[in-house]
Amino acid sequence: MPRLAADFVAWFRREGRDYPWRQTHDPYSVLVSEIMLQQTQIATVLDRGYYTRWLERFPDFQSLADAPEADVLKAWEGLGYYRRARNLQKLAGTVIRDHGGVFPRDPEVIRTLPGIGPYTAGAVASFAFGLPEPIVDGNVARVLSRLWNDDTPVDSTEGQKKLWERATALVRSSEDARVFNSALMELGQRICRPGAPDCGSCPVSAHCQAKSPGDLPVRKPRPKLTEVTERVVFHRTEEGVLLEQETGSRRTGLWKLPALDHGDEPNEKALPPVLLKMTYGITRYRVTLWVHESDLTEGGWPDTHRVVPHDELTRAAMPSPYRKALEKLLATEGDFRLE
Repeated sequence: MPRLAADFVAWFRREGRDYPWRQTHDPYSVLVSEIMLQQTQIATVLDRGYYTRWLERFPDFQSLADAPEADVLKAWEGLGYYRRARNLQKLAGTVIRDHGGVFPRDPEVIRTLPGIGPYTAGAVASFAFGLPEPIVDGNVARVLSRLWNDDTPVDSTEGQKKLWERATALVRSSEDARVFNSALMELGQRICRPGAPDCGSCPVSAHCQAKSPGDLPVRKPRPKLTEVTERVVFHRTEEGVLLEQETGSRRTGLWKLPALDHGDEPNEKALPPVLLKMTYGITRYRVTLWVHESDLTEGGWPDTHRVVPHDELTRAAMPSPYRKALEKLLATEGDFRLE
């Protein structure tokens, strides 16, 4: 394994990409990048400026812990999976309160922090502190499965056990854990890609046992997407647009178009006219969003509803599907009709 680890390190030192989070050993900056990159592509985080804007707005644990949650959610808008932002702020508060504002170096302590799993703990420990802690994400799982020609499903208990054991052995046989883990991830991103890998450019091809790398890794059968229908209303006044603040576990505190109260089995002919129809995906669901004309009477809104002034709409934290729908509706001044 030392030779394999050394080949990873040598390749990365020659050809590794210089992302902003690789230019720092600051655990806060490293942590922000890792949380943002969960379920989100590097291009989104970098090219759309999320990482840079976040660090400008919340440069350290103290500023994040002290910020209003609404500001945190607004800064995260468009990245989705908003629980990540809340956990990051909760973690900042824990670091300030329980660790004197200093991020702990001990991997066991890191794993106790809010929203931190084995991967993120290993990433921060190795990238910020240079500790020989393993990481396993989708890219790493693909690389390791192919190197060992292992068709054990990577999302099974046995598969996960093998992956973490191999990642641990490799990083601990390396002379530089920070560089090795970076190389392992980047090889999966750039060369050992899903489908057809670029084996001719692989710096560790001499160690690879895969006979048919395109067939690896193996995963358990995925559940089918569940179709969901969501109906909301567009209610606009001279002062602004009526919005509803979400209370569910996924999007608590975010603003959305108010839900249409239509009962469990609506008679579509009796529903208000449709202004807009959109579809979007979230985890295992494919959602069809129908925006209807408002059938609400003025005033007497529930506590979760508020007319947000037009000049405040851009500052209100809102899930991307609702933001897109609202922008389309406002661009046509509410006159959009779906035939």
